[in-house]
Amino acid sequence: MTRKEQKEMRQKQIMLKALELFVTKGFSETKISDIAESLEISVGLLFHYYESKEALYKSLVEMGLEAAKRPEKIEFDAPLDYFTKTIEGMFGAAKEQPWVFQMFVLMSQARRPGIPNEIRQLALSVDQIGFSAEIIKQGQEQGVIRSGDARSLSSAFWCSVQGIMEQHLITPEIPLPETEWITAILKK
Repeated sequence: MTRKEQKEMRQKQIMLKALELFVTKGFSETKISDIAESLEISVGLLFHYYESKEALYKSLVEMGLEAAKRPEKIEFDAPLDYFTKTIEGMFGAAKEQPWVFQMFVLMSQARRPGIPNEIRQLALSVDQIGFSAEIIKQGQEQGVIRSGDARSLSSAFWCSVQGIMEQHLITPEIPLPETEWITAILKK
């Protein structure tokens, strides 16, 4: 293994462990020393990769932003197809890489007060509820999505997904729900 590959592997280990700790303990309660200790590395080595806890958290949020933009790139023929493909893609990725659940939760946490403002604003820069509301309006015009405020329906959909992601972190032995159960929130 080359030095570059070793460095990339160590950086990935740091990010995954930090993600786990930030999600379970929260940003303010997680210390750099907690991350270093859990990886059995020195704090100095960790600082070689990230200059601060905030820099590490920001890197995770930037990684999460890339994932949060994926639903906007989904091609679909009908509005409900968009929501079905989104859920199937997210759950499929999370089954293969369980840290995806943690990332989803971290991105929600990063939007809350108490997170450094620059990082919080970064997390708030993606408006999945607004984007999805526009697709819901299309479905309402076509008569396939229930009537009602599109942003509220979008919020109900995404809040259910958020809850499922958080619950699955707590109780992974419970199978993920069927996609249709979640999209039923929107169906007419």
